[in-house]
Amino acid sequence: MRTYQNFIGGEWTPASSGKTFSNINPADTRETVAQYAAGGQADAVAAIEAAKKSFPAWAALTPVARGRILGKASQLLEARKAELAELLTREEGKTLAEATGEVQRAADIFRFFGGLGYTLGGQTIPHDLPGNLLFTRREPLGVVGLITPWNFPVAIPAWKLAPALLCGNAVVLKPASQAPALALELAKALAEAGLPKGVLNVVVGDGRAVGGELANHPSIVALSFTGSYPIGRQIYQQLAPRMARAQMEMGGKNPTIVLADADLDLAATLVIRAGFGLTGQACTATSRVLVEKSVLAAFTEKLTTRACALKVGNGLTAGIDMGPAVNQSELDGNFAHLEGALKEGAELLCGGGRLRDGDLAHGFFMQPTVLGGVTPQMKIASEEVFGPVVAVLAVENFDEALAVANGVDVGLSASIVTRDLKKAMLYAERIEAGVVKINQISTGLALQAPFGGVKKSSTDSFKEQGAGAVEFYSRIKTVYLDYSA
Repeated sequence: MRTYQNFIGGEWTPASSGKTFSNINPADTRETVAQYAAGGQADAVAAIEAAKKSFPAWAALTPVARGRILGKASQLLEARKAELAELLTREEGKTLAEATGEVQRAADIFRFFGGLGYTLGGQTIPHDLPGNLLFTRREPLGVVGLITPWNFPVAIPAWKLAPALLCGNAVVLKPASQAPALALELAKALAEAGLPKGVLNVVVGDGRAVGGELANHPSIVALSFTGSYPIGRQIYQQLAPRMARAQMEMGGKNPTIVLADADLDLAATLVIRAGFGLTGQACTATSRVLVEKSVLAAFTEKLTTRACALKVGNGLTAGIDMGPAVNQSELDGNFAHLEGALKEGAELLCGGGRLRDGDLAHGFFMQPTVLGGVTPQMKIASEEVFGPVVAVLAVENFDEALAVANGVDVGLSASIVTRDLKKAMLYAERIEAGVVKINQISTGLALQAPFGGVKKSSTDSFKEQGAGAVEFYSRIKTVYLDYSA
């Protein structure tokens, strides 16, 4: 079992209350993975004060100097990839292959933003008078708060941290208490890479106490959040009175449309990967499939055959396709959604049960589940499950599929499988989503491309990831200089 303390002012610090808590392995609840300091409001305040103190010197460095530290952290993360991936699997539950890819993603993100330091800056603008210079400067904001979820416990902290630090901000990070180990390991890597004390502070603890302080403290000038809509909306409202900058990335109910001309084997494979990969615990996971009626039976047979063949178990075991739910609460929620769907008339085509054979009895394991006979009016067709449950809906044609896909109040990722280029492009134009995938899985993002949703999936203001991520963490100052005299 590992032991972690909070990282405040460059020091590993116990909670001011002296309290601790432990996390268990969701694949084997007999194993305690790590013990943590249970931070509270006082610890959040201390972290904010440490960040304030460190900010001027950090902001005074050039982006190139800051980027070198990010680049060094990338190397350190990559060198420890195997160790960190195993820790991630033990604490969050995803398969070792998925965890390894996520740690590599974090290393790549730091490498990308480290290199971006050579291009970060303002621009020179032509003036309308001779002897005058007009230019802009890109400057940091100050102390920034980050609140991250448990489902990508290293990738999401990385894609928020890297641009925030590159731009010259000091940061207070609150990772989800369900899986905070990798966020604290990020802090270790950055400290070893030479990040000055206090520039990054990590406080693990109660969401209301720590997260609430980040949302309400007057010194937090911007806050980036990834999580559920109710909590994101609450934080947004807390930031609004003082007009602090806000970036909220929340849930989705992501569709994959399968048209009659699609390669049905490809379509079934894509839905399997997007719906059951990561145990369905991804905000971009496919949770509803809209299939033209003429190929409904053929597609559904292929989908259910593949879903029922998936191997579920401990993610550290070779050959496992899907791990457990992250905790009992998430598992119970999955079954509550399933029970509600069946009561509304959905048909259970595959799975639907809890796995308890052998060692599986000690984990939060659920069978991959496919539901048929789902209609747009059912809750399962509009409410996010965040688990391995895929609903199949029949549609008459492309136009109905598009209408059903857009008929929810969220819009994060959306996929279509078709050989018809015209319909694929019309889908890209008309679907109400921030990410569109054509003949690809709805999950998976290019780190160099912008990411964010529309409607209730996001505040839809600043994008995450890619070079444009720096826009949220910096401001532009315009400078006029007259040298004609």
